[in-house]
This record gives sequence, structure tokens and C-alpha cells, in this order.
Amino acid sequence: MALTKDKKQELIKKFGKDENDTGSIEVQIAMLTEEINSLTEHFKEHPKDNHSKRGLLRKVGQRKCLLNYLIENDVTRYRKIVKELGLRK
Repeated sequence: MALTKDKKQELIKKFGKDENDTGSIEVQIAMLTEEINSLTEHFKEHPKDNHSKRGLLRKVGQRKCLLNYLIENDVTRYRKIVKELGLRK
């Protein structure tokens, strides 16, 4: 469910500009995507967990808003992050 410290640091190193760059859009989208993927796996075992479903939908909406902001302001960064995370096919 929640990301471990090691996983967060790995995402920050991969998508951030430096090791302290936790607020850039790419890092936020990567963290949300990782949390969404873990929640999706959780629902395979627990399909009736409606409280966590609400959290999942909230994270999906937040990621969508960040992606919309990114596509409006910088299309090349948007295409790069979508390709690296494999969000669109």
C-alpha cells in the first residue's frame, strides 16, 4: 500500500532532477503510479475493500490532474514520463 523509503528514494533518483527533488511533477506522477499499481494488486485479493477503492480513485484523479497540467505546459516531458511509466498504449 504505502511506499517504502527505499522505493521512494529509487523513484526520486530515477525521475527527479537531483536527490532532493521530491516535488517535481515527474516524481509525483511516478509515486502515484507506484501506489496505484500496489493498490491494484491489493484488490485482486480483496475485491470488496471499498474504503481502499475510494483512495485508489482519488490517487487516479490526482495523477490525471498532474498529467493534464504537464501536457498543457510541456508536451515533451509528458511524452517522456508516459513512455517511461507505460501509462498509455
